[in-house]
Amino acid sequence: MLSGVDLRVGAGRISALLGPNGAGKTTFLRIVTGLLLPESGSVRVAGIDVAADPMGARRHIGVVPSGDRTFYMRISGLENLAFFGRLYGLSRREALARAEQRLADVGLADAGAQRAGLYSHGMQKRLSMARALLMNPELLVVDEATDGLDPEGARRIQDLVRGITDTGAAVVWTTQRLDEIRGFADAVTVLDRGRTTFAGTVEDLMLQATSRAYFVRLRGVGDAPGDAELQRANEALGALGTLSRAGGDREHVRLDLTEGAVLGEALAAVSGAGLTVLDVAQQRSELEQSFLRLTTPRT
Repeated sequence: MLSGVDLRVGAGRISALLGPNGAGKTTFLRIVTGLLLPESGSVRVAGIDVAADPMGARRHIGVVPSGDRTFYMRISGLENLAFFGRLYGLSRREALARAEQRLADVGLADAGAQRAGLYSHGMQKRLSMARALLMNPELLVVDEATDGLDPEGARRIQDLVRGITDTGAAVVWTTQRLDEIRGFADAVTVLDRGRTTFAGTVEDLMLQATSRAYFVRLRGVGDAPGDAELQRANEALGALGTLSRAGGDREHVRLDLTEGAVLGEALAAVSGAGLTVLDVAQQRSELEQSFLRLTTPRT
């Protein structure tokens, strides 16, 4: 159940929707696309009330579903797109022309005659994108588009979506890959148990992070710090935190800060103990930390 969720997506912008399983993301997308009517509140797409005219609103929406099995696997990618174009009311000639254009747009022009069942996972994701773009939608709803893709495949999908916003389309993008929205989404909304727990920019979401654990790469008098050097550093840290070994690489140690301690002060104390700080990395990314703070742990 959703309660008090307010999401506005402007033309040419990407709005990321985050949330753990059961947060309400799927319910929200079903309401936006007219598959589920809300008990209260309203949704408007391109000025059309989705509840009052779901078919009219749907003509302005393109959907990229999370699953692969949404095509007829025994016919070609081109025939699949032409079939869906015909469902939208296009003539066969226009449906084929649009299908060919969209296949080229997503980099599948050479695979158009191939059976969809022979497409790789990444190719099927791109075919889903081509189908969603058939009617030049003003709103593109993308559900877990990069799930199961390697980094190169995920980047290709993101590049396609960013190119679509350049034409003025608005995008709602749901994902479980938190770090992929950095430098990609213009805004982000976090849902938890049907409620909005955060709405703002990605940068503002990152500021919600309060990291207490870091991995620090140190150098001692010789090379990696010895046990005696690490003990002196811990004595210098005092109430600021503690250093401990992290794995088999003796250059890297874990720094756990106490509540209220400042990272800069802790690193200065370590340096004052005769160790050189070579690198510092958070145990979790800022986005992951913020997400965990804003969502309720499942039991």
